[in-house]
Amino acid sequence: MNLKYLLSFLALVAVSSVEAAEETVKVSEEMFTINNLWILLGAILVFSMHPGFALVETGLCRAKNSVNILAKNMITVAIGLLTYSIIGFSLMYPGESWTLGKVLGFSGFGISSPEGISGAIAYNGGKYGYWTDFIFQGMFAATCVTIVSGAVAERIKFGAYLIFAVIYASLAYTIIGSWGWGGGWLSSIGFYDLAGSTFVHSVGGWAALMGAMLLGPRIGKYVNGHSKAMPGSNLGFATLGVFLLWFGWFGFNGASVFSADPVMVAYVFTTTSLSAAAGLVAAMLASWAVQKKPDLSMMLNGCLAGLVGITAGADCVSIPSSCIIGIVSGVVVVFSVYFFDRIRIDDPVGALSVHLVCGVWGTLAVGIFSPDHALLPQVIGVVAVAAASLSSSFIIFYAIKKTIGLRVSKNEELKGLDISEHAMEAYNGFQIFINE
Repeated sequence: MNLKYLLSFLALVAVSSVEAAEETVKVSEEMFTINNLWILLGAILVFSMHPGFALVETGLCRAKNSVNILAKNMITVAIGLLTYSIIGFSLMYPGESWTLGKVLGFSGFGISSPEGISGAIAYNGGKYGYWTDFIFQGMFAATCVTIVSGAVAERIKFGAYLIFAVIYASLAYTIIGSWGWGGGWLSSIGFYDLAGSTFVHSVGGWAALMGAMLLGPRIGKYVNGHSKAMPGSNLGFATLGVFLLWFGWFGFNGASVFSADPVMVAYVFTTTSLSAAAGLVAAMLASWAVQKKPDLSMMLNGCLAGLVGITAGADCVSIPSSCIIGIVSGVVVVFSVYFFDRIRIDDPVGALSVHLVCGVWGTLAVGIFSPDHALLPQVIGVVAVAAASLSSSFIIFYAIKKTIGLRVSKNEELKGLDISEHAMEAYNGFQIFINE
């Protein structure tokens, strides 16, 4: 008899659990499927940004470092996904396991979907399932560290970069991101960042700044108090890379709506494209006015600047505002490149100007142009993320510098990192030819 009652009780609990889970479902099974498919497509689009980054960085740097750049961009994707699966996802989305006033939380190592509908249609009100959530967010983790790769290009040791990427992707990026996207303290004060002007681009940009400062400029960049141009090897690659990044940004911003709402997704597509276009045109005109010729590299960075600038508020600013954000981004990125060059911070691809400066601008623009968000929380978020990113990246870079070293030797740098770090060339015979 007791066993019978026990079995009845367990059955009742099971039914109640299913009913409770079903109560959290907000959409139909059909809409759940559509939402998931769109976010998964968004993950594919974000993945397509990585070849874009690789082409931009390779094209804007010298040929003798092409293999090194491509190797860094390839391995960064793997590092981002693996670290995110081991520890990052649980740090960024800790659920109820918060400590220190929603500053740090951790829900456990590894990834494991809740069973049954709790990991599917009941996972987040029917918007998407657990695995969809993980793979989409995992693609973002690698993107943040890729930003650093460009700013430290042509002189950092490959091993040193790997160590930095593993630590920064698994700990710094995820903990800082949890403050907003994971329901942490920044979210509590009203800070808003749709797709990562701050949590991806600025977090990567601040670390890039620290890395470039600790490494110092490339040999021959600054001679007798003057900056010497070091032209990229392939502007065709760089242009194709920017097109790929623009293409991927439709998923980066559009899928960050976290539903397949046709009106909102289309609206985000529109604001994203208009800001990119406005940034491109503004950068072209600004460089034309200053240099007396339209600079293609500035145009490319102007397009990326417009994309970074709109990323925080693509869903909550008006159409005219998105154009203004793009215009400001395009002008700012040109003068920012000149500024960093003037203070002798060597950034071969303009990563600091695009991702850091315009990431900060885009974050503040939400508070300026969005009727639903205030400026003060955005300012607090910018300052807090800057402090956390700079301090954490300094600790990592400085520790590497004092142990295995950050920078290749002078001879290795002059020879090129392709030969010195990888013993191969991107363009067969190139190194032999220039040595003759």
